[in-house]
Amino acid sequence: MLARNAEALYWIGRYVERADDTARILDVTVHQLLEDSSVDPDHTSRVLLHVLGMEPPESELDVWSLTDLVAFRHNTQGGCSIVDAISAARENARSAREVTSTEIWECLNTTYNALAERERAAKRFGPHDFLSFVEGRAAMFAGLADSTLSRDDGYRFMMLGRAIERVDMTVRLLLSRVGDSASSPAWVTVLRSAGAHDTYLRTYRGVLDANRWSSSCCWTGFSRARSSSR
Repeated sequence: MLARNAEALYWIGRYVERADDTARILDVTVHQLLEDSSVDPDHTSRVLLHVLGMEPPESELDVWSLTDLVAFRHNTQGGCSIVDAISAARENARSAREVTSTEIWECLNTTYNALAERERAAKRFGPHDFLSFVEGRAAMFAGLADSTLSRDDGYRFMMLGRAIERVDMTVRLLLSRVGDSASSPAWVTVLRSAGAHDTYLRTYRGVLDANRWSSSCCWTGFSRARSSSR
């Protein structure tokens, strides 16, 4: 019983974090592809899929096919889409109802039930509202976990899953820019994808330097830094 619940709680934390991270990264990438005509959509899309651990298709990718694959596609090869991550988090919460709060379950269940309508709207009007919705619901989940769960082993397993997923995604983002110059504009995209752009500017108040940004991943002042993920 303990092992089953511990595994479910661990994966709830991982899958919610994965949905949140993926939504943030995709939102930044979509904005970049739509606003900057100098960016190669196919190459940029393949870099993103590599970061997410998803197998790219043989066909050429653009902003719309990328969004469909990363946000809405079910049973993707390698990694998982946003809707798959939320679905998996909900199923794990269902199996661990006795050790999670009612508020946690209702948050995940309501989020899951809203996905179909949100997806239809995204395909008509663009993905930004859908991605913002996912980020907002993930933030709600984090707040409810903090305010409604006892600080016991179950809570620690959930936070462990969340931290491991965050570290994994941050490292993948950094590795995707290995070889870029320290002042490359691509690092702005990395900062925004990690939710650290504004914090970086407030802290360093100067020219973008990838060496500083990489070091910042270990500094607890950044909420998504590796050393803060605990």
